[in-house]
Formats: sequence, structure tokens, C-alpha cells
Amino acid sequence: MLQGGFSEVLKCSSRDEFQGEIIAFSKRLGFDTVSATVVIDHLLGDAEFLTVDNTPRDYKDSFQNPTNGRRDPVMQHCKRQSVPIIWDQSTYVKSGLGEKWEEQSHFGMSNGIALALHMPEGRHFFLGVERDQAVPSNPTELTRVVADLQLFAVYAQDAALRILVPRSVDPGLPALTPRELEALRWTMEGKTAWEVGKVLGITERTAALHVNNATHKLGCVNKHQAVLKALRVGLLR
Repeated sequence: MLQGGFSEVLKCSSRDEFQGEIIAFSKRLGFDTVSATVVIDHLLGDAEFLTVDNTPRDYKDSFQNPTNGRRDPVMQHCKRQSVPIIWDQSTYVKSGLGEKWEEQSHFGMSNGIALALHMPEGRHFFLGVERDQAVPSNPTELTRVVADLQLFAVYAQDAALRILVPRSVDPGLPALTPRELEALRWTMEGKTAWEVGKVLGITERTAALHVNNATHKLGCVNKHQAVLKALRVGLLR
């Protein structure tokens, strides 16, 4: 079962509730500031950025400036990869942007962890946490913090897309085939593709294909996110 902030963020129904949950989670993780951004790519024109954060007011304009994102090494990393980045002063110095780190460090944003989820249909979800102290130096503790942030991002992006993305942009839910629903239902029970195949009398490869198809149709990045979305919209119970 989901615990703490992981389950609570799924219950959010407004922007304020969502902001409260991501702030509370980041503080439990040991970070003072957090930003969650949904990015929607458009075939014509610039991408759309929908951000919820608690960045200090005096730094907010600079933080949300699109030009800033095009220069920021952390944002550029997240734009290209799904692997989290653990950053500090050296990250900016190596990119020739030491002065930018100096600017944001005045607002307590000296060290942090950031990641992005890249989804179908040109949608992306960015989540970053920052603080004025170094991230944990103990490898075991650091691994736990990063893992918690990655897991929370899967749940938070589901709530963010539901709350922040305008209805006119949301393409709605496609129909899943009975086999895709069955495969997803057994995945929800914790079955592997091999086990799903045995239950349904199909090959492991076919079972994985059904789950992958369902995940893609639901606009999700992995099977866990697909199960969560299917539960939320009533496809699974």
C-alpha cells in the first residue's frame, strides 16, 4: 500500500492542495524548496510550462524565466535524460555559470536533486528539490532519498497532469482491449510478465506487449504509473 505523501498527493483536487503536498513531501525528505513542472510540447510555437513551486518570491521571476531554463545545466540534463541529477556548485561552474549558482544560493538553493519523466504525446514532468546544505554524503542514505524522490515523481505527475493541464489539451482516455485490461489487472496484483503469461495462457512476450500497449495508450511512462492511472479513472478496481 502507498504510504504518506505517496498516497496523499493522488488525492489532490486543486493547485493549492497539490502545492501543499509537494512542499510537505520535500520537507520530509530534508529539502526546503521544491518545483514541479508539466511541460507540453507544441508542434507550432513554444512549449508550455505549468509550474507549482515554493521558490522564494524575490527569485521567482528569474527562476521561471524561460531563458533561464535554456541555460541552466540542471534543466538541460533533465531535458535530455530521465536519470536523476545530484547537483551543487561544481555543476554550474563546469558549465561556466558559476554566477548563476551564486545568485540562487542567496535564496537557499545551493544543492539539490532533480529528475524528469518523459511521456508520450510530448509531455514531460520535472521535479526538483533544493536546500542550502549538501545532499547526504552517505551512499545508503543518498540512494534512499533519490529513490523516494523518483517514486514520488510517478505519483505527483499523475496529479499534476490532472490538475494543471487544461481539459482542452487532455486527449481523454483511449479504450483498452480486454486482454490489455487483464494484463494490467494482474500487474496491479504484483505479477511479473512471466506470471501474467501463465495466468492468461499466453507467452511472457505477449503479456509484456499487452502491458506496454496499455501503458502507452494511457499516456504513462511505466507500468506502475499505468496501474495508478487506471485505478484513478475507474478502469481497474
